[in-house]
Amino acid sequence: MSEAYFPVESGALGPEENFLSLDDILMSQEKLPVRVETPMPRLGAFFLERGAGAEPDHPLPQGVKLELPLWLAKGLSDHKRRVLSVELPKMYQEGWRTVFSADANVVDLHKMGPHFYGFGSQLLHFDSPENADISQTLLQTFIGRFRRIMDSSQNSYNEDTSALIARLDETERRLFQIGQKASNLVQNYKKRKFTNMEN
Repeated sequence: MSEAYFPVESGALGPEENFLSLDDILMSQEKLPVRVETPMPRLGAFFLERGAGAEPDHPLPQGVKLELPLWLAKGLSDHKRRVLSVELPKMYQEGWRTVFSADANVVDLHKMGPHFYGFGSQLLHFDSPENADISQTLLQTFIGRFRRIMDSSQNSYNEDTSALIARLDETERRLFQIGQKASNLVQNYKKRKFTNMEN
């Protein structure tokens, strides 16, 4: 018997989001600081307050700084014609990259942005001289935190894990849950609590 619903693998750690994934939809709504490089006709009233001189028919002027959702910034990003330029969010700038390289385990990734890895990988879509540094930081941060996450998930049998996972990004939380589920299955097997085998 086939299932009517097949779960979608989530987490956009590639060039494109998966719009069948709730995590990716939520991640694509996160705001990104941008600067308008080309005046945009008739958009002044949408993005600027009327008190700032934005009449309904006026363009969005060049040089204005805004925060746009990731999906819109990606849509307006054109490599041939510079409509807007993207500024890196603080957590991906050099100061924070130094903190991550010193000790990634002390950082509360969930507080900084619940989709730290997915959002960071999407930033690589934009032309930035810091793309190589960002990708290196994402990789090294994940490697640095992986062992601790897996150790915690393996040693939390029948424990309250809310404090453990509070500082994890969504990708790390899924990884923790997978590790904890595997550990629980092993413990149940050792205690002879047989159930149907799972994949």
